[in-house]
Formats: sequence, C-alpha cells, structure tokens
Amino acid sequence: MMVVNSATSILYLVGTEVIKQSVPNIPEWAFPILSIVGIFNLACAIALFRWKKWGFWGFVGSSAGTFLINLSIGLGIGSAVGGLIGIAILYGVLQIGKELNGWSQLE
Repeated sequence: MMVVNSATSILYLVGTEVIKQSVPNIPEWAFPILSIVGIFNLACAIALFRWKKWGFWGFVGSSAGTFLINLSIGLGIGSAVGGLIGIAILYGVLQIGKELNGWSQLE
C-alpha cells in the first residue's frame, strides 16, 4: 500500500500525459486532488502499520471520495468500484483471527 500510493501520487504529479492517453477527458483539477489523496492514503497505511484505527477510516473516506472523483471524470462504474473492493478486502484481512484479530488490536 505504501509503495503503490507513493508511486501513484508521483504519477499524478509528473505523468499527466501518460494518464491522459488512457483517460483523455480527465480534467486538469483531478491531477492535484488525486495526488493529495494518494499522499493521504500513504499516511493512512503508515497509521495502520502503527495500529491506528483512524488509518482504516481514512482509507474508507478517501476511497469514497476517489469513487466520486472517478465517476465525475468519466471512468466507468467498474473501474470506479475497484477502490471500494480494496476497502472490503482490507476489512476482511483485519477480521482474520478470533479474539486477536487485527481490528480488535487497533487503537
């Protein structure tokens, strides 16, 4: 999560032409916003590794916001839902185990 979010943030800042080839109608305002979301996701990933519950809720909020942004820039519903599936997987991973599951250990 840390590597992918870091790389994505950099790509949104310096690789705008590459992204425009796959999504030609993307508005200019989306690049800095999605870069900031990637940096925020990096902070959330660090928080999760430090066992902070706000890291999970930060991912939920940023995924919901990114879902809306993706729809507004013209991505299909299938592509936009991808981030929401990631939240479901993360929640499932945090539920693995009985009393000592990851969720119960978050502060």
